[in-house]
Amino acid sequence: MLGSLDEAQFFQILIRLMNFKRCIEIGTFTGYTSLTIALALPSDGQVITCDIDGQYIRQDLWRKAGVDEKITLRLEPAIQILEKLIEEHGDGSFDFIFIDADKVNYLRCYELSIRLVRSNGLIVIDNTLWHGLVLNQTDKSAVTMAIRQLNDLIRNDQRVDISFLRLGDGTTLCRKK
Repeated sequence: MLGSLDEAQFFQILIRLMNFKRCIEIGTFTGYTSLTIALALPSDGQVITCDIDGQYIRQDLWRKAGVDEKITLRLEPAIQILEKLIEEHGDGSFDFIFIDADKVNYLRCYELSIRLVRSNGLIVIDNTLWHGLVLNQTDKSAVTMAIRQLNDLIRNDQRVDISFLRLGDGTTLCRKK
């Protein structure tokens, strides 16, 4: 469940290149990706990270790295958090959104992210290969079906430019037009 090093380093380059300041991470797990995002942000940058369970989150490492002030942790379901962020900040108020949890709800998370991310902002979705299972038409599990459905939607989504990368378990980049 831990994000890959190459993926995290790539995010840092993108965040710096695009001068992103406001980020969201869906799925904190240990906080590794939150840490790498925060390290790439300018001093006034902010990442909101969400998870349903804080058991494994290493906030002590955020403090040790000196980025804990840049990271806001919210412990509740991703969809609820995204809906609240729309209410709190409005549409187009974030630069970068990383979706890596609540896989059965990937499609809803993506739709809410489309609202939250600004034009020329970036939505990144992890696990879009799902260990190759998205290609196995006999796999009807809820997660595989949800990721397959999202992949099909994104492929034809005229609201974004896409790039699929073989980083980690498949990483799809969606630049909002």
